[in-house]
Amino acid sequence: MNMNGNIDGNDMNSTAGSTIVGTNALLTAVFVVSAVISTVIFDQPWKAVAVAVAIACFTVGVVAFLWGYFAAVQRSRRDDIAVAALYFLVDGVAPRSIARVMNGLLTVQVTVGLVTAIVRGSTDGEPGSTLAFGILVPMLGLGSNGLWGALHGTFRPRATEVHGGEPPNGQDESHD
Repeated sequence: MNMNGNIDGNDMNSTAGSTIVGTNALLTAVFVVSAVISTVIFDQPWKAVAVAVAIACFTVGVVAFLWGYFAAVQRSRRDDIAVAALYFLVDGVAPRSIARVMNGLLTVQVTVGLVTAIVRGSTDGEPGSTLAFGILVPMLGLGSNGLWGALHGTFRPRATEVHGGEPPNGQDESHD
């Protein structure tokens, strides 16, 4: 935040920004370890642990996604926020190092979730696997990216001039 209490897109070293990255990295590591152990051992209690970790990661991801979405909607009044830029930290929204780490974690979540679900395609001889819960985990990455982008990302200012009598966003003037 800057001295006026506003979110400053250039404040890349803030505690909140590093907390989002660190939480995403920690939960991703816990997911990878629990999914790999459960895939190799595939017995109780590891199957239950893998499911619990996947659901916890998903839940944190949903909360982060909604928080980030709400913050992005508030910022969209003054900034031009694109969905892809917000959730994948592209177009200069985040420094390359942050975008690389966050998108790398998202890639790991997708890969591990899919691979472990495919490797163990059945549970106790029945189609479907408890490890299929791992495909929910990428919500953690998307939510973390969106939250980081909404709170710390740099976006272009929204155009405020009216050209040719039309508002710049293409909506009627009665819609803000």
